[in-house]
Amino acid sequence: MYVEIDFNSEEAIYIQLRNQIIYGIATSQLQEGENLPSVRDLAEHIGINMHTVNKAYTILKQEGYLKLDRRKGAVIAVDMNKIQAITEMRDDLRVVLAKAFCKNISCEEAHEIVNDIFNEFERG
Repeated sequence: MYVEIDFNSEEAIYIQLRNQIIYGIATSQLQEGENLPSVRDLAEHIGINMHTVNKAYTILKQEGYLKLDRRKGAVIAVDMNKIQAITEMRDDLRVVLAKAFCKNISCEEAHEIVNDIFNEFERG
């Protein structure tokens, strides 16, 4: 699994890691049932604290992207129900679109961006 952390970013490292794993699932780089590296291995590979990886994995589990198994470790398991996912997406998009509105990005431009991103996922 390829992970790129921007240590100069204002975004927390565990959030960057979480987002990259979600992106990996969306682009089919990570598949349902696939094991992620152990907390220790991933922390050493990236050069970050084990607690940071553990926090990202825990959040991903809470959000329904992973299941944590004592024997298998972290396993990709996308089981969020659709209604919950839509509600969360609406909340997240509300903030993103408010930022876009403040920067004078039109509805058409926002639609084009969303379509481009979905097309990336469909191409894999």
